[in-house]
Amino acid sequence: MPRGGKKGHKGRGKQFSNPEEIDRQMKAQRELEESGGAEKESSPDSDEESSSDDESESKKRSGVEGLIEIENPNRVSQKSKKVAEVDVTAPRELSRREREEIEKQKSKERYMKLHLEGKTEQARADLARLAIIKKQREEAAKKRDDVRKEKEADDTKAKR
Repeated sequence: MPRGGKKGHKGRGKQFSNPEEIDRQMKAQRELEESGGAEKESSPDSDEESSSDDESESKKRSGVEGLIEIENPNRVSQKSKKVAEVDVTAPRELSRREREEIEKQKSKERYMKLHLEGKTEQARADLARLAIIKKQREEAAKKRDDVRKEKEADDTKAKR
């Protein structure tokens, strides 16, 4: 529902073509076809070429395309290559994403190699942490041994 005095676009009136105008357009089209047929008959030496040319011209000139001849500078036409021209052995250029992906994998492999050798900061931190844990476990094991030995010594004294 439109608000206030504004009206929507859906209620617009429809425009119909006049029958006279339709008849005039059809006559003009027939005349063009007849004049095109007369040109065909006047050059009988190359039937195949003229018929393909007429067809391509009629396709190009249908609608607005025939009135305005503009080429899109951004349009890239697909040029088909012959099998002899295609070089399979030549290295194909990689896209930006593919290059970045390969570079990322290589850098990851380099990092892992350095990490395993212990040359990265993270590897040094890990090794330091492991050394501390190893020391703590050795101390805990020593303590347990001392406690066990004391108990054994107490047990042997109690039996005597």
